[in-house]
Parts: sequence; C-alpha cells; structure tokens
Amino acid sequence: MTNYFRRQLALYVEYHRDPWNCAAHVLGIITLFLGAILPLTLWPITRFGDHVTVATVMVLPVLAYWLVLDPAVGLAILGAAVLLLSTAVVMVAHMSAPAVWVTSAVLLVFGAGAQIVGHQLFEHRQPSMADHPTHFLLGPPFVMAKLFVGLGFRRDLAAIIGPVVEPARANNPGNC
Repeated sequence: MTNYFRRQLALYVEYHRDPWNCAAHVLGIITLFLGAILPLTLWPITRFGDHVTVATVMVLPVLAYWLVLDPAVGLAILGAAVLLLSTAVVMVAHMSAPAVWVTSAVLLVFGAGAQIVGHQLFEHRQPSMADHPTHFLLGPPFVMAKLFVGLGFRRDLAAIIGPVVEPARANNPGNC
C-alpha cells in the first residue's frame, strides 16, 4: 500500500462511518460503474484479431491507478471490473441500442441517488469528493478494502478504516 493511498483512505473514512452509508456506496458504486460502461460497450474495437470494446479501453487507466495504489486491492477490483464488463457485453448483446442508453441512464441516476441518500440520510455530511475531488476515484478501493477487512484479511487496512460492524452496533462512531 502506498503512503498516498494510506493518507487518502484515512481522509475518505472520515466521510464514511455509518454502515448504511457504506452499503449505499457498495450499491451505488457498482451501478455507477455498470451505467458508465454500458453504452461504451456498444462500440467494438478490433486490432490484430483481438476484440475489445471502448469500455474496456476507457477502464484500463483507472484500473492501473488502483493497482498502483495497492496491488492486492487493485487486483480484486480488476476481477470485479472483468465481471461487470462481461455483464455489460451480455446486456448489450440482448438489448437494442435505445434500451442500452435508457438502462445506462437509470443505473447512473440510481447509483448517484444511492450515494446522495447515503450521505444525507445516514452520514449527515456532504460527500468527501466535495472537499477532496480526488476521492471520486477512491470509492471502489474503499469498498474493496472494507471487504478485505470483513473477510479477516489485511490488518494494515483495518488499522486505517476500522473493523466492519453489524448495523445493530452502528452507534459506535468510527466504524463502517
């Protein structure tokens, strides 16, 4: 884990203490990612016999960024991204182009809404990216780090983000 990631994660955690807000972020991040890549999956790219989509090409720089921040977290996000990119390919294969665009819009609105509700209703605080724009790219590593900690891995991450708690224990500040 880089020192930069450690510092950014510590700042990010301060905006994401409530377990319900964290749950809203898991749902929101997944739907935002899928909503963003879905229309980009409509455009195939073929080079030297390989077939990819614009979505795959567009996702590569941010995946590389996450791998640099923390290789284990980045690899886990890469696995999730492959699953979501594959899901988008299947969806595009079975939908008309207008249906893809409508579905994408619904997913984007739902994903953004989940995160807004999480911050307003549960956290009672503005999103971290309002104060730290670079946190726009920190949601997926945070969610994956929470998963690692919840599964009992990565004590170094647990020291920064705290343990995963059950919602019944949510009154304990400092846990998500």
